[in-house]
Amino acid sequence: MTENLPPCPECSSAYTYEMGALLVCPECGHEWSPASAEDAGSGADGGVIRDAVGNVLADGDTVTVVKTLKVKGSPSGIKAGTKVRNIRLVNGVDGHDIDCKIDGFGPMQLKSSVVKKA
Repeated sequence: MTENLPPCPECSSAYTYEMGALLVCPECGHEWSPASAEDAGSGADGGVIRDAVGNVLADGDTVTVVKTLKVKGSPSGIKAGTKVRNIRLVNGVDGHDIDCKIDGFGPMQLKSSVVKKA
């Protein structure tokens, strides 16, 4: 490998290779163009957190839970349709990137994949 190719934007694998005009990751199968890799490297979309339908989330947004979530120690859990106000975006553990306070449950962290912007 004499060339210095960027890592895969999906899985961060260092084993990318060129196939025609595309870059390919052998580990996850993701294909992308080198031009899009340069755009992503500039920080234009780095660190953006999106909800379950692709809307960009920001601190202070109100979101709605899209599926019923089990909560340890609670018999009912968080029901789908529950509104969560004034979220905070964080770098959490296991993909939990929303810090919030839910009425009846208290402070907790949620994954952005289980909420949508209200």
